[in-house]
Amino acid sequence: MRRFSIVATASCSGKTTLGRELARRLEVPFVELDALHHGPNWTEATAEELRARVEPVVAENGWVIDGGYWGKIGDLVLRNADVVVWLDLPVRVWLPRLIRRTGRRVARREELWNGNRESVRNVFFSRNSLIWYALRNHPRHRRVYPKRLARYNVVRLRTPKEVERWLATFG
Repeated sequence: MRRFSIVATASCSGKTTLGRELARRLEVPFVELDALHHGPNWTEATAEELRARVEPVVAENGWVIDGGYWGKIGDLVLRNADVVVWLDLPVRVWLPRLIRRTGRRVARREELWNGNRESVRNVFFSRNSLIWYALRNHPRHRRVYPKRLARYNVVRLRTPKEVERWLATFG
């Protein structure tokens, strides 16, 4: 198994951290779909553009891909993965992480992808706020993901300790 899709019920569940470390251990490329989706000035790739960027990646023999973008690329990543890792951590874990990470990014003006940065305005006063998005969608994701992911080889990890134990199986 050398092709892994990592999805999460909410932001700050550790997709990117787990994905980077798993890719390092497997010696395969790590791809963050957010980096392929968000262009300069937060412009979003069209479905066709995103699919064109992802198709060559999933055609490779090994990879770890972080993210879903099912609304734009459907199950392109999932159906090509050997394993789908679903990080389904509780709110008490991911929400403090999300607040700390977002605060740090805003304070330090950290670049995310393609020159984009979070700001106080887009964090708290935007309808696209990641914090509000995560809080609003977490219950729906927990309800929908079991059915959406049922046809794939899924590893569902529900605690940070489960994540650590699973990752440890890769040396």
